[in-house]
Amino acid sequence: MNYIENIYICLAAPLLVAIMCLRGTPRRLMIFMLSGMTACLLSSYISTFLTMYYGTDRLRASVEFAPSVEEFMKLVPVLFYLIVFLPKKENVAGGCILTAIGFATFENVCYLLENDASNVVYLLIRGFGTGAMHIITGMILYLGFYYLWDQVWLRIAGTLGLLCVAIVYHAIYNILVLQTGGIAQVGYVIPMITAVAMVVFQKMKKLQSPDT
Repeated sequence: MNYIENIYICLAAPLLVAIMCLRGTPRRLMIFMLSGMTACLLSSYISTFLTMYYGTDRLRASVEFAPSVEEFMKLVPVLFYLIVFLPKKENVAGGCILTAIGFATFENVCYLLENDASNVVYLLIRGFGTGAMHIITGMILYLGFYYLWDQVWLRIAGTLGLLCVAIVYHAIYNILVLQTGGIAQVGYVIPMITAVAMVVFQKMKKLQSPDT
């Protein structure tokens, strides 16, 4: 039986205590992490409902419903923060990443409790694969906020466009890891390769900046 609500309460409780005790930036980051875990819980409800309503199999649900629902739900807390509090765009990166971390953490914990956790190598691969994938899609959305949010006419179109990019990236990852053998292994390493490429790109951009 699935006890994801019980798992959520257990993980969310210390975060709630931290949110009450902290102030400033640490408190905001804890709120984003809790928001990511909440988004994961709500995504499971929505995806399950859609799967049952349309009577789809696991592959279609993982490729069509899960990426769309999960990426949209990860976007909501950050979008709310941007619209309501009007922060500096540099501060949005932490929100996007912490939301993705909270989402991936809760998802992985639920996976561990539902499946065999004896194979450490496989768990490491899944942890770095799925965890990195959620970080990458969070960063994709952050790039949209950072570069497009100042242009009013690009806010809606740019955000929706990059949300679609995140959904497609997520769907491709799910397609690959649902396969067997070498195809699944390729899928697991793609997020880490993308993460390394992003780090290299950022370092190259800093070197080319006139301020450095």
